[in-house]
Amino acid sequence: MSDRILGSTCLVLALLYIYFALQTPVGFVSDPMGPKAFPVGIGVVLAIGAVYTLLKPDPEPVWPRLGRFGEIVFAVVVMVAYTYALPEFGFVVSTSVAAGLLSWRLGAGPLAAAVAGIGIAVSIFVIFRLVLGLSLAVGPWGF
Repeated sequence: MSDRILGSTCLVLALLYIYFALQTPVGFVSDPMGPKAFPVGIGVVLAIGAVYTLLKPDPEPVWPRLGRFGEIVFAVVVMVAYTYALPEFGFVVSTSVAAGLLSWRLGAGPLAAAVAGIGIAVSIFVIFRLVLGLSLAVGPWGF
């Protein structure tokens, strides 16, 4: 039953996502596919997964123990805090802290998690900002 609830919820979310993606205004000059193609594609993939889950649910789903739910809540709190920290502290600092905390909770030691967080943030910054020229959140230090 829980798989069907999940599938139904995901299907509703996918349909809403597709609906709102189709409401995206298109400028006068745009590429042939337009800005709607990628979000609609994501919504279609989510809808296909939801329909599959509805039609072929697991007979006995295995739910995580209570401690695992705490880990999930921790990850959600980190991601919500990350969205609030981005405009205040910038991409590199916010991403370093978020990636470091999540790496630590996934089993890395504190030092390895800190190195991973900094490495992930700097790598993504270099690729997206310096190589591709895309804009990322800039904090008070300019990165």
